[in-house]
Amino acid sequence: MVGTSLRGSGPANAPIDSLLVDSSTQLGSVRIPAPVFTASGCAASGQGLDNFFDIAAIGGIVTKSIMLRARSGRATPRMAETPSGMLNGIGLQGPGIDDFLENDLAWLQARKVRTVVSIAGNTVEEYGRVARRLRELDWLTAVEVNISCPNVESRGQVFACDAAASAAAITEVRRALTSNTPVIAKLTADVTDIVGIARSVIDAGADGVAMINTLLAMSIDLDQMRPVLSGGTGGLSGPAIRPVAVRAIWQVHAEFPNLPILGMGGVRSGADALEMILAGASAVSVGTTIFNDPSAPWRIQRELREELGKRGFGKLTDAIGHAHTVFEASK
Repeated sequence: MVGTSLRGSGPANAPIDSLLVDSSTQLGSVRIPAPVFTASGCAASGQGLDNFFDIAAIGGIVTKSIMLRARSGRATPRMAETPSGMLNGIGLQGPGIDDFLENDLAWLQARKVRTVVSIAGNTVEEYGRVARRLRELDWLTAVEVNISCPNVESRGQVFACDAAASAAAITEVRRALTSNTPVIAKLTADVTDIVGIARSVIDAGADGVAMINTLLAMSIDLDQMRPVLSGGTGGLSGPAIRPVAVRAIWQVHAEFPNLPILGMGGVRSGADALEMILAGASAVSVGTTIFNDPSAPWRIQRELREELGKRGFGKLTDAIGHAHTVFEASK
């Protein structure tokens, strides 16, 4: 497993011109020239965002989670605003792997966009079948395995809430792909021991982790006196979950300092992104804020470089996990 050597000796005393900051990073064995990605599910395959900025200029696009067959998703209403974020219960709506390969992925390849394909499945076998369809696509940046979807083999349990189930899904995907395609396991913080889940997917062959996924939540319509979402519960995203994401990143990095982490959860600015980098993320994904500001990934990438320069970091990799070093030195 190739990770990032991530604890620098500290930033220089003087600020650095942001144009001189090297913001490249690594995800598994792949070098990424820029550290900001979209988050799965918030920008489809990026075609809409390409009207606002050059999507080939950011770290990359993480596609909506693709399953073996087309899904219509849950009935409406399936999205709702919250005081500091958004609830969604989309239900993994998507075209299925065949249509995705022919249209979305073909467009991304032609556009020369760094692409992380997010995949999902109802069973371990489905994860493997979807992954095998991607096996020959050696141009992919990585495959993200969304193990935060229902596991029908175990009465609707979420794969990522169980170490054995998480490992089984990652093992199947790792077998289905070539060894040079990085596998990133997407984790949920809706667990008592996220470090234990991370250990299980690493042992199963994951080259990195993406976290956190949305948190299970609910909102009640006071007029109708019933849940707002048609499915009752949904996933909470946005600024409200960022402190949870930072905590999870901190814990996993502390245990696995060389593990590439794609951090996400409420990132709205370069300062938010830097917080995750300092906690141990190698790169960040931007999601919910895209609905309000479609140019957010490009803006946040520029702001992150500026934040690094202000603090004297000449390289992003020197900032990854740096808060651990400072914290330990202060004890």
